[in-house]
Amino acid sequence: MKKILLLPLVPLLLAGCADKNNYEAAILAELQRDTKTVGTRDYKVPAEKLATCIVDVSSKNMPGIFELDPARLTAYRNYTKMLTLTQSQDPKKTMEELQTDFGSPKELVEARSNYTESELECLSSFVMSAEEPTPSEK
Repeated sequence: MKKILLLPLVPLLLAGCADKNNYEAAILAELQRDTKTVGTRDYKVPAEKLATCIVDVSSKNMPGIFELDPARLTAYRNYTKMLTLTQSQDPKKTMEELQTDFGSPKELVEARSNYTESELECLSSFVMSAEEPTPSEK
């Protein structure tokens, strides 16, 4: 009986993982494209770890209560679209779509702010942990 109940959830789980993975891939691509990212350049923070951290931190301020909440999955798709705006064939049209997808221009700005603040928080935590002396250095 439990197997029958879990069967309808499998597509939802797969779609949720795909949306989150696409968002993380978009972050990683942006970090690798942006040579000005201080953490990956100056502090040798691995872009993969930074991308994972940004996903985790930014997800906390996204709509939806839990990981597979439909609102959260939509947010992952919208954030991915926001991060790939520069690669769009028609950036102006995509920007208009993003404003509609997020609900308003203000909410789009808040989403970009959430992403930027998450990136800075993750960079800060990696830099602070890199600067802490190890027990043998004390």
